[in-house]
Amino acid sequence: MPEHHDGTVKLVKRSEAFRRVSERGIMSSLIASAVFTTLITASIIGVLSYQSYKFFRLEEVSVVEFFTGFEWNPLLGSEKHFGIWPLISGTLMVTLIAMLVAIPLGLTTALYLSEYAPRKLRAALKPALEVLAGIPTVVYGFFALTVITPVLQGVCPGFEIYNVTSAGIAVGIMCLPIVCSISEDSLRAVPRSLREGAYGLGATRFDVSFKIVTPAALSGIIAASLLAIARAVGETMIVALAAGNLARLVWNPTEQGQTMTAYMVQIFLGDVSNFGAEYHSAYAVAAVLFAMTFIITYIGHLIRVRFREVYE
Repeated sequence: MPEHHDGTVKLVKRSEAFRRVSERGIMSSLIASAVFTTLITASIIGVLSYQSYKFFRLEEVSVVEFFTGFEWNPLLGSEKHFGIWPLISGTLMVTLIAMLVAIPLGLTTALYLSEYAPRKLRAALKPALEVLAGIPTVVYGFFALTVITPVLQGVCPGFEIYNVTSAGIAVGIMCLPIVCSISEDSLRAVPRSLREGAYGLGATRFDVSFKIVTPAALSGIIAASLLAIARAVGETMIVALAAGNLARLVWNPTEQGQTMTAYMVQIFLGDVSNFGAEYHSAYAVAAVLFAMTFIITYIGHLIRVRFREVYE
């Protein structure tokens, strides 16, 4: 008995020692991952800041002109202009059109899947919608050029071959799974007791869906919409293929325009020297794009905190 007891004690001590080592290893890997992610973010900020500094300081580009100018012509010999607003306007126009497509369709689909669709149909439709998120963006770009643009030209001959509307619609289709999936998860997370209470008071299914469930899931819906906006702002291949490469203030959605990401693609194709103002201007544009995305993400965090509902 004493020998058996000693063996049991040794086995317990070994298991406890193994558990402590495993927990320390897991904790160390988590800390290393967090540090690595922080260092990557800091490196990106450092590179963008340094290259932007070179653009403004070494290339003698006016900061005031960059942030207030309305002409962007970095490749026209001596007559170079670096007013970023044409690129911002193209980006915002594409994003606006994309959200006009993605948010209404995504939210409506999410409501149907959460509140109306039978279980078997929901199980088939949701994976089918999420497949759209796995399609390469270059495919969406070619789809915009070969399908969306001809359809728009058939409806209204005023559309150019490259136009921000077809690019915006393609980006909206790409963002549709983001809005639909996250919104549907938020709607289904609303407790069943809220629905049953509303039904007990005589509410219809429509009333429950739009007056009870949707407000209760508002934080998740807003988060999904802002995530889709950030995704649309940073989209590259679709706008590079379908929106055009003419940097100008975009007011007419039937015309072409250039976004910030499309301009960076144009610069890094290799036709521009790595030592000129044109090359360094891409980093300044990237810094502005990074700041825009960060602001959208931060606003989304504030909104989630403000409208978050906690259910017991």
